[in-house]
Amino acid sequence: MKRRALLASGAVALGTLTGCLGDGGDAAGTDPATGTEAPTETTSGTTDANTPKEIGGDGTESGGSSDSPRDVTANPGDPNPTDGFPPEPEAVPAERAVDTSSYRTIGVEGEQIQLAPIEDVHYWWARQEARIADARGLSQYRESHVLGAVASPVGTGIDDTHVGDWATDERIVCYCGCPHHLSSMRAAELQAAGYENVYVIDEGFFEWVDQSYPVVGADASNRTLYRVRGRTRRRYAGEMVVARHVGSDRVEAAPVQRDGTFEVHVRFADVTPDSRLRVETPAYTVTATLDELTSSVVTARLAED
Repeated sequence: MKRRALLASGAVALGTLTGCLGDGGDAAGTDPATGTEAPTETTSGTTDANTPKEIGGDGTESGGSSDSPRDVTANPGDPNPTDGFPPEPEAVPAERAVDTSSYRTIGVEGEQIQLAPIEDVHYWWARQEARIADARGLSQYRESHVLGAVASPVGTGIDDTHVGDWATDERIVCYCGCPHHLSSMRAAELQAAGYENVYVIDEGFFEWVDQSYPVVGADASNRTLYRVRGRTRRRYAGEMVVARHVGSDRVEAAPVQRDGTFEVHVRFADVTPDSRLRVETPAYTVTATLDELTSSVVTARLAED
């Protein structure tokens, strides 16, 4: 019999939001004479109108760690904090049909990844019919995560996380904050390793928080959204761009769009305009402050030597 779980509980605090790379912006060209990126207009960083503009922190190291994901299992009140399920419930939602054949899919690293609507994931979560894996860095997991989820960062050996203890035919749902790009990378790693029933939360962790679904962690209400726009060659369309917070392991990702553009959405905890980010594209890498990254379009002209 499948384990079952409690619906959203007001007793669990909402967690700290994290950052992401979003979809691309306007198209940008390449100088045919030089093969370099053509000049383009500068775009300013913006903040989400629904998010307070005051944030804490000084942009220095915050929560980075070399701990194993198996050592980071913060699910208070859960007698089985490493199984990917929330604690046992007293009541469960009524059973209903879920048509997974209608889900949108995206191609990542040769794998077709299924994007599950958040209402379906919450239904599975509440009935303990899906194990939940957090694809973000351990710092982000420590700051806040879905109640019951285990840490399973992108690029980490599967057997180095508690996911390695789960049967390959179990339903597993990965999530990140961007809303689904980093988690899709982790889902592709799982599928390549033989896991057969893998999904990602389409709308991502932010929407889980917005719906007041149970999250372990600190208050998530005071996080500014920064936008960093950039571009690379069109031939890299579909390949991933990764944004990392310098001084911690906070990370999110997104694909290069068909026109070569990308857009980074940063909601990492404890960052300010002076915090430094490393933006890694398939063609170049740029490290700069958020203020610098949001004051112009990121291109190869800014690349490190």
